[in-house]
Amino acid sequence: MSYETIRVDREGSIGRLTFNRPEVLNAYNKTLATETIQGFNELVADPTIRVIVLTGTGKAFMAGADINMVNEWARQGEVAKIRATLRMLVNPNMFEDCPKPTIAAVNGLAFGMGCEIAMACDYRIAADNAQFGQPEIKLGIIPGAGGSQRLMRLVGATKALEMISIGDPIDAQEAYRIGLVNQVVPAEGLWEAVNTFAGKLASKGAVALDICKKLIYQGGDLSLRQGIEYEQERFCEILLTDDAREGTQAFLEKRKPNFNRR
Repeated sequence: MSYETIRVDREGSIGRLTFNRPEVLNAYNKTLATETIQGFNELVADPTIRVIVLTGTGKAFMAGADINMVNEWARQGEVAKIRATLRMLVNPNMFEDCPKPTIAAVNGLAFGMGCEIAMACDYRIAADNAQFGQPEIKLGIIPGAGGSQRLMRLVGATKALEMISIGDPIDAQEAYRIGLVNQVVPAEGLWEAVNTFAGKLASKGAVALDICKKLIYQGGDLSLRQGIEYEQERFCEILLTDDAREGTQAFLEKRKPNFNRR
């Protein structure tokens, strides 16, 4: 399928979705929103793809939502109408709900919606020239695609409140220091680092990776003891899978496992 505002590429078991509106720093508009959902679902449905990477063209990962689109939402005049539109164009849980690992390869600015999309991915690898921010407060508004909630869970309430109420960006090193990103690498080495990380994930059992995501995202909403019960239930379930049998047998036979995703 051809797209106007994104690119979808495949390299072995790694799928890449690239935001491609560099002339406006990949600002999120209606077309990009619709195509991102379509392109992402295309990669999710592809059985050859084990890991999905999101990135941007040019100087930005994504520098926020198109202000003209935001103003269109406001002109609808009713909360219910605005929310209905948001639900069609913004799904902040799409990347988290994906059974495949998702990586945000943050190649530059990640502001507003861009920061929210990066945070919605499972992992974030940032170029050393990347910047992160939730600057909505400077426009008299607030994050609307999970920015406050994911930021708080990733970096803690104190820093999250500062970032959304002041709106100033932070650089990649500060993002790493506070736990917002997994790695910071030289800009010229971004794709080498991303491909290495993605390759490690792709070599693991897909069933186990999916359950690992659920342990963190769903189990993390439970109390400690409830979370342990949830983990034990998933542990018992995975022991009955083909991948578990293959993995343990491969260990005993001193060979690499050949996981079949069941």
